[in-house]
Amino acid sequence: MTARTRRSIAGGLAALVAVLVSASSVRTQSGTRKDGEWPFYGGDRGYTKYSPLDQINQSNVAKLVIAWQRPAVADELRSQYPDIRFGNNFRSTPIMVGGVLYASNGIGLVEAFDPGTGRTIWVQDLPPGAPLGGTSSRGVAHWKSGDDERILAVRGQYLWALHARTGKLVQGFGDNGRVDLKANLGLRAQGYAWSSGPTICRDVVILGQSMTDSPANKEEPPGDIQAFDVRTGKLRWVFHVIPSPGEVGNETWEADSWSYSGEANVWSMISADEELGLAYLPTGAPTNDMYGGHRLGNNLFGNTLICLRCATGQRAWHFQMVHHDLWDYDNNVAPVLVDIRVNGKPIKAVVQLTKQAMAYVFDRATGQPVWPIVERPVQSSNTPGERTSATQPIPTRPAPFDRQGVSNDDLVDFTPELHSEAVEIARQFVLGPMFTPPSIRGSGPNDKKGTLQMPGATGGAEWGGAGFDPETGVMYIPSITGALLADVLPGDPAKTNLRYTRGLRELPVGPRGLPLTKPPYGRITAINLNTGNHVWSVPNGDGPRDHPALKGLNLPPLGQPSRDMPLLTRTLLFVAQGDPLMIRTPPGGGDSRKIRAYDKASGRVVWEMELPAGATGAMITYQHKGRQYLLVPVASAKVAPGFVALSLPEGT
Repeated sequence: MTARTRRSIAGGLAALVAVLVSASSVRTQSGTRKDGEWPFYGGDRGYTKYSPLDQINQSNVAKLVIAWQRPAVADELRSQYPDIRFGNNFRSTPIMVGGVLYASNGIGLVEAFDPGTGRTIWVQDLPPGAPLGGTSSRGVAHWKSGDDERILAVRGQYLWALHARTGKLVQGFGDNGRVDLKANLGLRAQGYAWSSGPTICRDVVILGQSMTDSPANKEEPPGDIQAFDVRTGKLRWVFHVIPSPGEVGNETWEADSWSYSGEANVWSMISADEELGLAYLPTGAPTNDMYGGHRLGNNLFGNTLICLRCATGQRAWHFQMVHHDLWDYDNNVAPVLVDIRVNGKPIKAVVQLTKQAMAYVFDRATGQPVWPIVERPVQSSNTPGERTSATQPIPTRPAPFDRQGVSNDDLVDFTPELHSEAVEIARQFVLGPMFTPPSIRGSGPNDKKGTLQMPGATGGAEWGGAGFDPETGVMYIPSITGALLADVLPGDPAKTNLRYTRGLRELPVGPRGLPLTKPPYGRITAINLNTGNHVWSVPNGDGPRDHPALKGLNLPPLGQPSRDMPLLTRTLLFVAQGDPLMIRTPPGGGDSRKIRAYDKASGRVVWEMELPAGATGAMITYQHKGRQYLLVPVASAKVAPGFVALSLPEGT
């Protein structure tokens, strides 16, 4: 063999490896394949919310029209059960697989419908004895092996497996098609509930749970993570989010507080890397998220990104974003799996966005931070019995994508008079940098009413998440800018054994009913994850402009404080504004019914349209019979929930 032949073979192998790596990247980062399907809640298992579809682009996006609409509960089911009752907070996001849309309906049953018309294909039967009412979950999951094709969903305390073609229960799964999700949670479990959808990694179904944010006592069940065999429904493993003696992290719960403390649950979505066999789970705050005197210590695995091996549930690595949480700073966003190149080195990374407006970036195989994360000193608490962590972990890169902390310089200043009024209002609150602890709400005329916390407990980043473009390495993050009152009240011994409980947690009202802090009240930030640098940041929406105090002022867009839903295509960034059903919208917050398209390079709005109501769940895009669609779940206090599908007119 000649040297030239050896070089040719080596070059061919290198090219083949490059193609395989590229294909692997596409599978991981773009679940919306060239066939135009959307098989996972976030587009792919890594929640990039990206699609390579480009039929809808800057040249024609202004021609988008409503192609069809569908109610939150199928007409066929409401005809069968006319007494069905359900709320308007319709969080359901469909998946599109095999030319069919599947979604959780307004009472949590699965429905299958046509992607081109919205017409019903099948509706899951109401199980005997099951409640007629209910609520939607955020999503469902699809699994296929040969001719065995299933839809998996959570309703009530059960995991259900349905035949994808018929909607009938898979009899060989669990107990005639369902698994009791409370059965393995121990004696402290009072029930089971979860608002998000299952994640399937290899051959296991992984589930978190949603627990109460307002416990009556310090004793609460932990939000343990469970996984089941996708074929049989058999329990595969349980991971304890509050570690027992002998488990990693138990020492972070002082005075045996691990034995009675609860929550620290995964209520948001779970991402997974099937090639590595790893799942990424974002946890929230432990019991009583604004007072922790009964659970001194850093409280692992609360407020932590946990990486588990899908097959066994063994911990691969973890990182705690907030020590001893007192701010309700749950990890509320699905971890985003991205392939980036930093200083010339390719890195398979995971990004955890947070309510505190930070992006933590790790090597997703090892947990090693891509850029240093530094423990920085923070303020201590004056609340009796409380002991805050002396430091909190702060990323050195990327920079925060929204404002942090409150000072007089952050107060509204449209005019000098309005700013003076805002400063006077703010005197009744404790101001300070991020991680300033909650404070006791006094009852006297000169007492402080609590701490102004910014970002508030709704974010920063919110559960709508972000979009990541695998071609450019840029992530687009909608966020909320606004203060929330972090106050605590003495516990009533007749009602609770908590020394202090969360207070009123009001939205502070500024001068003449305006927000107390400066705009923008919502923004979108583009961050290049190859460098960690911000590319641009723009206000998201017009905000509270219709106010007598603002008449005659030449103001730029003020931004809308809403839980917004991003979606990326090859050519555009789409953002649907969240309806106030999902958030404590500041007074005069403006309209939340818009969907907009942004130029990805500059943040310039290139199109906007008013929907029948604001978004209440995540958007998707797909292609069906040659047409690209955008699909948005919508509702408001006055508009019935349902799906709205947009497309270009036929013949465009």
